[in-house]
Amino acid sequence: MILFGASGHSKVVLDILISNGFSVDLIIDDDPQTKHLFGIAVSPNHISDFQQEALIAIGNNSDRKKIVEKYPFHYIRGIHADASVSKYAKVGSGTVIMAQAAVNPDAEIGMHCIINTGAVVEHDCKIADFVHISPNASLAGNVSVEEGVHIGIGASVIQGITIGKWATVGAGSVIIKNVPDYATVVGNPGIIIKNKI
Repeated sequence: MILFGASGHSKVVLDILISNGFSVDLIIDDDPQTKHLFGIAVSPNHISDFQQEALIAIGNNSDRKKIVEKYPFHYIRGIHADASVSKYAKVGSGTVIMAQAAVNPDAEIGMHCIINTGAVVEHDCKIADFVHISPNASLAGNVSVEEGVHIGIGASVIQGITIGKWATVGAGSVIIKNVPDYATVVGNPGIIIKNKI
């Protein structure tokens, strides 16, 4: 299989894959800073055999989306053995769930998401594609997170909230009301400090 990205984030993803028994044949990176990662070759060359399994190990949400649109590989999921994922949850292809993360019953996680170390996605949450929930961020029940959202490290979102597409929630923020599309929200309680459009 192929892994996209050779940064620090990819080390964590690669560790998950190796510990789950996957054999990674090649790591692709447009601007490689190393020739090998955990003994696996890193190359800037792209391949055209799209029948292979692949996973994207890049933290930037829009970059992951661009890669998926350009390279239609068979994308797998990467779930750490120490993550707690309910058998009643749904997890989309290309999504990575890190160690100590919790995904509870009837949560739905889209494709190519990152549920990072120690993050909590409570019951009935709906997470769209290309979302990144950072380490130790917590979503209470029935939270909806739309496409491309980045929720920063240690942020908390109360139950029933909707976070609009491509919004950013700052580290440590406490979200007690809905966040509009493209907004950047920080603080406790969270306030909008800018809008991307």
